[in-house]
Amino acid sequence: MSEHDLVVSQGRAQYLSRHFACTLGLGGTTDNKHEGDGATPSGNHLITGCLYRSDRLDAPNKWAKPILPEDFWSNDSADLNYNRLVHAPHTFSHEELHRADHLYDLILLTDWNRPDAIANKGSAIFIHRWRKPGHPTAGCVAFAPDDLVWIASRASLGTRVIIS
Repeated sequence: MSEHDLVVSQGRAQYLSRHFACTLGLGGTTDNKHEGDGATPSGNHLITGCLYRSDRLDAPNKWAKPILPEDFWSNDSADLNYNRLVHAPHTFSHEELHRADHLYDLILLTDWNRPDAIANKGSAIFIHRWRKPGHPTAGCVAFAPDDLVWIASRASLGTRVIIS
């Protein structure tokens, strides 16, 4: 491990020598992730992208891409685009990325079960803002809004995320 790794465990994270509060999935962490289990997959992952709401905040880095109203994330393992960014119209089950709340105003994408997704292995494992301190996610890693912006502005494509 190095200070350039985002190291995450239940309720806390460390990145670039700073410490942060965070939340993980309602199902805790797991070595055997399944779609819909509410758990955060443990292990070493990579940051592979950044999406943000350009109508709500500035790009946190040069490689961030705006979230558009027609942007979704497929969470249906029967979909050939399972665990990928998709666009409306989309008939398979999906998560809307352009939300009324602020949960997905800024998303760091991870390589969990990507790019070649295995059906039912889990999708949409993001790093995003939390609903409130200590409130679990559906499997993602979540931070306070200001902490997430700080991390996203300093992370790079390929930053390692170590979840234990």
